[in-house]
Amino acid sequence: MPDLTQFALYFAAALLLAITPGPGIFYVAARTLAGGRAEGIASSFGTGLGGMVHVLAGSLGVSALVLASAELFTALKLIGAAYLIWLGLRTFQSARREAKTMLEGGAPAPAVGAGRAFREGVLIEALNPKTAAFFLAFIPQFVDLGAGHVALQFMVLGFVSVTLNTLADVVVAFAASRIRESAAGHTGVIRRLREVSGGVMIALGIGLAIAKHPAL
Repeated sequence: MPDLTQFALYFAAALLLAITPGPGIFYVAARTLAGGRAEGIASSFGTGLGGMVHVLAGSLGVSALVLASAELFTALKLIGAAYLIWLGLRTFQSARREAKTMLEGGAPAPAVGAGRAFREGVLIEALNPKTAAFFLAFIPQFVDLGAGHVALQFMVLGFVSVTLNTLADVVVAFAASRIRESAAGHTGVIRRLREVSGGVMIALGIGLAIAKHPAL
């Protein structure tokens, strides 16, 4: 492992990156506004597990293989982008249908549930090649080649980064849930929040779709 000073530097850099607003934080906020705190927290742990997929792949060299191939990178990002856009459209349409149902005197549609939110979080992060590119660019700078066990060092440092990201996402989920709770009882506001959430997911999907290969 890196010495204590090097590890402290890595921890500080990883923490700063974790709390910097990015696609992961925006996705968790959108999921929370759409489905509530439980779904937001579940999606936080889901994206965390998806991040660990990239850490494991990076330690085994799989991520490097994907990033070395423009075709594989493009295929992976388009699958991930399509999935995000589909989730956004579903969230947006669900908000519209639920509002219409309630106006007609029906009961609101149930939330998708924490289980599905967790699974969707895993898929969204695991299908994001930009996460693989980030880990392969960031973590090796702090790996001590002289200490040996490079793959193990990569995994430990990656786990630290993913843990910090997940904790930051959980904080965002709690904050977003407070916003959602403050709108409780205001059907129109809830609908708007869910529509905005769907729009954010669609925008994230489009952003991922137009992302360029890191080598280009």
